[in-house]
Amino acid sequence: MTGSKHGWTDRQVDQIIGNLLRIGVTASALVVLTGGVAFLIFHPGATENLRVFSGEPAELRNVPAIIKGSLALHSVQIIQVGLLLLIITPVARVIFSVAVFALQRDRTYVVVTLIVLSLLLYSILGGRV
Repeated sequence: MTGSKHGWTDRQVDQIIGNLLRIGVTASALVVLTGGVAFLIFHPGATENLRVFSGEPAELRNVPAIIKGSLALHSVQIIQVGLLLLIITPVARVIFSVAVFALQRDRTYVVVTLIVLSLLLYSILGGRV
């Protein structure tokens, strides 16, 4: 990434990416903290049976259900939204990078970054494409 073909220097792009990552992680932490505090308030003394492994219920593994539950102010789904924000943050950074490289007409970096994006999405989707 060189110069300013489209008005952005490398330093400006780095600052935008840094801010994107900082905002994403901070927002994620605040949402998880909010959900955690709400959980502790509304479920005092809650314990988990760790002798038997049980997977997460469907409402915690399904993005639409997580969103719906968080809008209903269910604390566990609010925590999950924070974790989703944490997952989305680096994906947003890669998408932004693709856009910047495309604006700069740097085809090599566009291709490489699209490969990185596809690998990220493949791993997030658990290999289901």
